[in-house]
Amino acid sequence: MSQDKTIQNRPVDRLKPGERAELTREVGDGDLRPFVSFAADVTGHGVDRALAADPGFRGALAQGGFAVSMLVTLIATRLPGPGMRLKSISLDFDEALVEGDVALAEVTVASVDEASGAVALDCLCRCEAGGTIASGRIEVTAPSERIDRPFGQAVAMQHAAPPPDRLERIEELARERGPIRMAVVCPVDVPSLCGALDSAAAGLIVPVLIGPDADIRRTAEEAGADISDVQIIDAAGPEEAAEIAAQLASDGDCAALMKGKLHTDTLLRAVLGMPGLRGPRRMSHVFVEDVPGYPRLLLVSDAAVNIHPDADALRDIVQNAIGLAHALGVERPKVALLSAVETVTEEIPSTIAARKVREMAERGEITGGDVDGPLAMDNAVSEQAARIKGITSTVAGRADILIAPDLEAGNILAKDLDYLAGAEAAGIALGAKVPIALTSRADTPRERRASAALAVLMSERKDD
Repeated sequence: MSQDKTIQNRPVDRLKPGERAELTREVGDGDLRPFVSFAADVTGHGVDRALAADPGFRGALAQGGFAVSMLVTLIATRLPGPGMRLKSISLDFDEALVEGDVALAEVTVASVDEASGAVALDCLCRCEAGGTIASGRIEVTAPSERIDRPFGQAVAMQHAAPPPDRLERIEELARERGPIRMAVVCPVDVPSLCGALDSAAAGLIVPVLIGPDADIRRTAEEAGADISDVQIIDAAGPEEAAEIAAQLASDGDCAALMKGKLHTDTLLRAVLGMPGLRGPRRMSHVFVEDVPGYPRLLLVSDAAVNIHPDADALRDIVQNAIGLAHALGVERPKVALLSAVETVTEEIPSTIAARKVREMAERGEITGGDVDGPLAMDNAVSEQAARIKGITSTVAGRADILIAPDLEAGNILAKDLDYLAGAEAAGIALGAKVPIALTSRADTPRERRASAALAVLMSERKDD
């Protein structure tokens, strides 16, 4: 991969003996932990702390895992690069890698057979300070076609393969429905205005911009955006803009709302104050999180609207989230009611509330999904953790929806996923007669489009 952010390979007809490529990386604890975790998973019964901390054990994993991974990564990404296929690996191992070492991986083309595409590569992984870690030969079938394209979305090294682009899939589902008219409230900063215009360009919405006319036009000029064909409704400030947007939605002139640069409570107050927009359930917010390494989209609720929900509010929060999961194609979502523990105890009120909500689902007061709780976070998303703790449940370890006990816990959880786990997120408020795309100032253009797409998907659903 070249420094100008392009992906390039070396087809068999361009490979010559003696060509060489190399990689250098300092070995950190973050490089070794994935191999320890993998060992724990494949053994079926885990790896105890003493073994996981043993230098000999970690050194063996580093030799067989980290060193080989560096060599194969070098071959798969640079020489010959994308399109190659492994045929055989023959390596000898000498010294062990330890945390803090600087590892150098080198591959050199030993021979090329153009007729069959077979390429032999001499391989060496060594420590910068001296000493061979692994050496030998790897044989591959070289690519037959040239690849030369811009570098795409980055993926962390520890993931074996890029995760599916699930936010793009949300957009695709929404585009199949066709664009809807969306009232964009106070798009008076570049992120919110461009988020609306990007969503329009993606075929998701027809925006109606509501706010101070001069501020909207100044923002468009700052962003270099053409809004000559976009409807603008002048409003004196955020409160008036929110009221106009709510009235448009109540009258059926707009099918959804999008938050711009104004406080969430200002917008929601206008919606709740419009009798024609009140829905049958309490309003709640749902984050749709695309978490690298998790096998499905993860819905988190409520992280923005209900501060201290009681059991009745949690029932509505759960039902709103189930409706969104249905719109995303999850036929029967699994809902985990989160707490600190999986047992009901009087000392932890969230476990009592979780039991009440679970019992509501059992009585049919919540429909369309499997609901269980209380469940601690690990038991909700890790089948291994649930199995070790002896938890038998259709939900445990396979949750599609995480229901937080209160807003603080939900907000912390969602932001942990975004900033520590590398998730991308879209957000939407549900429960009113129209969906509301609640974007954040820190949202990327992709996340803003995905939030608009969620609103499109929910704009025609009356049964959820």
